Amino acid sequence: MEADDTQRLRELRQVVYREFVEEGRPPTAAQAARRLQVGVEEVLAGWGRLHDQHALVLDADRVAVRMAHPFSARPMHFVVASDEQKWWGGCAWDSFGIMAALDQPVLVATTCVGCGRALALLADPQAPPPEPYVAHFLVPAARWWDDVVRTCSTIRLACHPDHVEAWAADAGEPVGAVVDLATMWRLGTVWYADRLHDDHRRRTPREATAVFAELGLTGPFWDMGA
Repeated sequence: MEADDTQRLRELRQVVYREFVEEGRPPTAAQAARRLQVGVEEVLAGWGRLHDQHALVLDADRVAVRMAHPFSARPMHFVVASDEQKWWGGCAWDSFGIMAALDQPVLVATTCVGCGRALALLADPQAPPPEPYVAHFLVPAARWWDDVVRTCSTIRLACHPDHVEAWAADAGEPVGAVVDLATMWRLGTVWYADRLHDDHRRRTPREATAVFAELGLTGPFWDMGA
């Protein structure tokens, strides 16, 4: 890929992230085109390439941004708020990711996947939260991008591991991976700390699996290259 092409894709990606950070939502293709002084067709073509590279998630007709991890354009069980702005968090992981990307404390609000009780916590870059909640990952890592919106919608918090098991029994789903909140905080911190940087580079499956292993997340469930 030529240098100019790489730079343009970075600009097309960054205009999405800037809008999410500042306005709590993504730009339309027309808004992005005006900001970058290019045609709408160029924006959509570039976003399509970024979608295919898993750098953005477009909606089904590929004309609007659905997600730019860790941000979501629509409700997905999590509300994340700073003093200045609110966002939809894509999942439990993404909610800590917003904290890490912004490098500032945020409030995270959601409900227990099992009992439905309202849960709230302060996600602070300086230390993991003390709450005894757990996070549940339903979909194995190697299958995350088969349907990434569904994958994210099933990465939920629960009051207790028993509540995950109750949800799985009711939903007719298997229990995937249950992760303590401190590990979830570390994963969000490591994964998303550079997400807003111009030179952010998506990890390869091997690099991602190595990150998981460093956090004690090992075995076939966490192998992105499986």
